Amino acid sequence: MEILITNDDGWGTKGILTLVRLMLPFGHVTVVAPDGSRSGMSSAISTDRPMTLCRLREEDAHTPEEAEAVTKADVYVTCGTPADCVKLAINALFDGDDSRINLLASGINHGHNASVNILYSGTMGACFVAAEHGFPAIGFSIDDHNPDADFSYFEPYIPEITRHLLDTGFKRPVCYNVNAPAGEIHGVQWARQCSGHWEKELQPHTDDNGRTIYTLTGSFVNHEPEAEDTDMWCITHNKISIQPVSLDMTAYELL
Repeated sequence: MEILITNDDGWGTKGILTLVRLMLPFGHVTVVAPDGSRSGMSSAISTDRPMTLCRLREEDAHTPEEAEAVTKADVYVTCGTPADCVKLAINALFDGDDSRINLLASGINHGHNASVNILYSGTMGACFVAAEHGFPAIGFSIDDHNPDADFSYFEPYIPEITRHLLDTGFKRPVCYNVNAPAGEIHGVQWARQCSGHWEKELQPHTDDNGRTIYTLTGSFVNHEPEAEDTDMWCITHNKISIQPVSLDMTAYELL
């Protein structure tokens, strides 16, 4: 089995190193990851600049965890986005034959991708490219932005969810968005995307030259906090949510 792994937090983060370790028992692992954070890139692709693709060796590792990963998997880094990573893997590493990839595992993202966050997520943007090409893809995220996030509660569920989804089968063009709470977990639930929006999203500042600059911030507004079938309800009630996601964005009820 050939597993492709990427993320949007960049190579070397705790999330992707954990995911590599958890995916190795499933088969051969190839990693193509950004060389730094690409959070919020959604499905962005690099149309205006060329991309590099560099294979890492053990001597390139900065930590024992990285060293273990590069000795057990084929690891590449690029200046591109998460969506670019999947396209590079397909076209540069697998000679354009997307049928050779049996699974894309994206993440583990530091921060959840529930509700409208899925629209901005580079983690899920990579999954959308995989779904476009017809091979299974799962995005894994946890509601914890800490670089040293505790994945210990989430870890045992990741292989189980992966195996279940693979055994169930993937319908093209569908992928899965899996979100976990921080801390203890009280079950797993199929869920739909919660309706919500962000408000007060920009914080103005004055720089040294007297110019007004803006920092992205904001607070999330849940439009349906009592609905028990949403991804946000799961996270706030210490459950893992599994959301099937289709690439077809047509509002059929309006046709």
